Amino acid sequence: MAVKIYHNPRCSKSRQTLELLRDKGIEPEIVEYLADPPSAAELKRILGMLGKSPREVMRKQEAEYKAAGLNDEGLSEDALIAGMVANPKVIERPIVVAGKKAALGRPPEAVLEIL
Repeated sequence: MAVKIYHNPRCSKSRQTLELLRDKGIEPEIVEYLADPPSAAELKRILGMLGKSPREVMRKQEAEYKAAGLNDEGLSEDALIAGMVANPKVIERPIVVAGKKAALGRPPEAVLEIL
């Protein structure tokens, strides 16, 4: 099964999750999403696998969240997803995708459920 991690090497939880995967003998495809953000369609697919809304996987404390107007409660899901693609720093990390399942690595051990 192919495993992909949406990774930020500067994030301790993301590094811990990657290390956990490697400890389990899994060498995932690493997507440094700040440099290579997912498309809106890909992000929508990931949200579906997570069973979460866009707001549930947004880093609301990031300056970009407010600066991009993503704190506007009236925004549609499509507008929020577009904002996440344009401002990938607001996407919670790490996200691991394994087959047709996805998990947020907070805590890192949460990803073990999908492997």
